[in-house]
Amino acid sequence: MNQERTLRLLGTCESIRLEYKEAASDLPRNLFETICSMLNRDGGDILLGVNDQGQVSGIAPDAVRTMITNLVNLSNNPQKLDPPHILYPMSLQVDGKTIIHLQVPSSSQVHNTSGVVFDRSNDGDFKLTSTAQIADLYNRKRTHYTEGLVYAGLRFSDFKEELFPKIRNLINSHHPTHPWLALSDEQMLEKAGLWKRDPQTQVEGYTLAAALLLGKDEVIQSVLPHYKIDALVRRMDLNRYDDRLYIQTNLIDAYDLLMDFVAKHLPDSFFMEGSQRVSLRSKIFREVVANLIVHREYTNAYPCTFIIKEDVLETENANNPHGFGPIDPERFSPFPKNPTIAKFFIQLGRVEELGSGVLNINRYLKFYAGQGAPEFVEGNVFRVRIPLPAKETPKPASSLPVESDPILTKTMAAIDALLSDSYDGGINGGINGGINGGIKPEIAKLIIFIADSAGVSSRQISSTIQKSTRTTERYLQIARQAGLIEYRGPLKTGGYYLSLKMAEQLK
Repeated sequence: MNQERTLRLLGTCESIRLEYKEAASDLPRNLFETICSMLNRDGGDILLGVNDQGQVSGIAPDAVRTMITNLVNLSNNPQKLDPPHILYPMSLQVDGKTIIHLQVPSSSQVHNTSGVVFDRSNDGDFKLTSTAQIADLYNRKRTHYTEGLVYAGLRFSDFKEELFPKIRNLINSHHPTHPWLALSDEQMLEKAGLWKRDPQTQVEGYTLAAALLLGKDEVIQSVLPHYKIDALVRRMDLNRYDDRLYIQTNLIDAYDLLMDFVAKHLPDSFFMEGSQRVSLRSKIFREVVANLIVHREYTNAYPCTFIIKEDVLETENANNPHGFGPIDPERFSPFPKNPTIAKFFIQLGRVEELGSGVLNINRYLKFYAGQGAPEFVEGNVFRVRIPLPAKETPKPASSLPVESDPILTKTMAAIDALLSDSYDGGINGGINGGINGGIKPEIAKLIIFIADSAGVSSRQISSTIQKSTRTTERYLQIARQAGLIEYRGPLKTGGYYLSLKMAEQLK
């Protein structure tokens, strides 16, 4: 959760999208009425530990963890919130006091709490008591959020079977205690809001969002024949293209394919954020790619493009606008175009929070490109323009001297510690031979990248550490034999993760 944004909210009055609630040691009794009403309207922010005048009263430090745990569990409990919509509150310090910031997105479904439907206005939360009011709410959401269209003919067998282990690995790497991990695949889709019943037609089944996220390629094309993402590089041949990636597969694999395309064609530079080393390319373009996928209006046949030029990257996608014109990162109010798809990507760790993309790109771009500012223009077509680095870019991680990089030095020490704790002549002999040959820093860089980007492919690793595919595969084999990393998931769609022992050493 971005603390700067929280502080800006504290300087404003309560509104249809902002609610303050005092909560000294327990969750407020009417909290879920506000959560329900915001889900049913335009979303918003709830700050716990703040009085009605916006003054921070604080939460008892020993109550914070329990309150957050209860919020997560209750938001996933259909007896409290139906349909469930799992939320991730964050605690932060303001003027030496603890508050909890809860970001609630607008939902494409109609929610109730304890059997009662609430809506939101500038005056606060109000109960919907008549059938006509509730029907009006359903109609508004059905026409605005096309991701919720029900396709009664869709079956579970229409989904790509090998995606489910990949989904579970991604969730587990970010949220090991996530409640979805205890569910069957079918139950997980229901909890994610990908199965629903249309109260107007009484038709029930999987939704358009389910087809896009998980469908086999031929199923997606039968549902949306115009669906595609066209990624191009136009640097030398400006009339056609230097390279092209034509994507017509599910959104989970589409994200990986676009990130591989970025890794193939754009330089990377690493950046120290406090004591943590991060990839600027990953920080910036994971947000661009996620924005393109999560906020697109998929029923519109307008072409979706992702074009890398000499000095700029430009994207365009069809949009269901919530305003028009350039977005000001200091004042904009984030609004999800596909709340269910966005929620699913949040669980996978590929989206942090609503509105984080614009803020993160603005924060990191100056260090990556060194020039220009990003542009986000809202309209029937959503346009993004990201300046790229000039020809001379900062030295990549693979060319940094070891003695000048404390993170690299510490990572190599962690490797030594793990190997000494579990000595095996054959394994240690192999990796020690490599170390004596000078590859220890390269293995450490590989470990750093996998730690920052769990689930990456060998192609992404090869591009980042700037080694050939053959050399990268050799490094990966050595690291796996030494118990530093492991491969999870199917051969084609899985990825590399730190081993539990390596993760503990790095901590």
